[in-house]
Amino acid sequence: MTLKDTLLQIGQTARDASHAVARASTRAKNTALLAIASAIRAQRNELLAANAADLAAAKAEGLDAAMMDRLTLSEKGIEAMAQGLEQVAALPDPVGEITDLKRRPSGIQVGKMRVPLGVVGIIYEARPNVTADAAALCLKSGNAAILRGGKEAIRSNQAIAACVKQGLAAAGLPETAIQVIDTTDRAAVGYLITMPEFVDVIVPRGGKGLIERISKEARVPVIKHLDGNCHVYVDSAADPQKALAIVENAKTQRLGTCNTAESLLIARPIAASLLPRIAAMLTSRGIEIRGCDETRALVANAKPASEEDYATEYLAAIISCKVVADIDEAIAHINKYSSAHTEAIVTENYTTALRFLREVDSASVMVNASTRFADGFEYGLGAEIGISTDKFHARGPVGLEGLTSQKWIVLGNGEVRG
Repeated sequence: MTLKDTLLQIGQTARDASHAVARASTRAKNTALLAIASAIRAQRNELLAANAADLAAAKAEGLDAAMMDRLTLSEKGIEAMAQGLEQVAALPDPVGEITDLKRRPSGIQVGKMRVPLGVVGIIYEARPNVTADAAALCLKSGNAAILRGGKEAIRSNQAIAACVKQGLAAAGLPETAIQVIDTTDRAAVGYLITMPEFVDVIVPRGGKGLIERISKEARVPVIKHLDGNCHVYVDSAADPQKALAIVENAKTQRLGTCNTAESLLIARPIAASLLPRIAAMLTSRGIEIRGCDETRALVANAKPASEEDYATEYLAAIISCKVVADIDEAIAHINKYSSAHTEAIVTENYTTALRFLREVDSASVMVNASTRFADGFEYGLGAEIGISTDKFHARGPVGLEGLTSQKWIVLGNGEVRG
């Protein structure tokens, strides 16, 4: 068979399996999820060995530190995958939920029912945990899934896929409900994103180049975000200790994630007293600061920031910094340069906080909290399929509801239209 024939066959079997998953009971879906979690724990050594082989190959190919970090599976990470599956199993099943039921003057009742999307294609790089998270969310939301991980994680993904198959079989669900493509040929992506007869939506997770390519070439709807240029704005009414802790966590906890802060804004009235303290903390953590003229006047080691710096997702030990007059300039700066992912304000002023929440046009907006909380697990979704910066059909961390749609339902008792 040619690669195209293989992908068409995967698509057809996924479409067939999607009908079985859509009508599966909550009990059957949860049984599968718990069985996958058990298999992951039981096969911990096999997963670690597969990941070690992937890491060795990635190191030989010269992958950068951020990619290596995403690729690494630890004992803790494997346990987190298993717990994520169990948490999804514990979540309410959205499929079949009826809402907004209202009786019309004609006598009919009109409402909405939540239903699966069908077949979800997920294309991702590096992170092998996405295989487990995607399987869990697609299965619980009644969808079939076709997963295509990056070549750097091929061994890890196949090892996790084996656990997924065991779980599906234990619940009596078709193994083709969750399929992990086992080829590293880039052409497979091209076929997957141009099969609207078999695939209902594509979710890309990876670098900007991958997502731009998919957005340009796909003949299937795409739920995407291009990058995560996240901001922390320290307002003139900020608590200094909260500001230090939030900026430190948002920027330095992990450099290579899409919810890491890449830009720092600070209000002019407190810049002279607080910015040097924040800068000293960042510098002690190895962070390079690129700032405006006012920033450089207050921070001796700051480098000049360019227009491009303010729009950049670094995924590295670099942060852009700008001193702004007030909340108005902060919001204008964010809405101009942000990638609409996640923004945070540090302030004790309730009115200012509400303005920030209302007027900042991003998928997640936070008050007095680190941008690192923009995550499906932290939001109580159990896991996430990705973080969408689109406005349709899902926005922010995409969990179970983001993988479903709603259809109109009408309940009558013999009514006819006059």
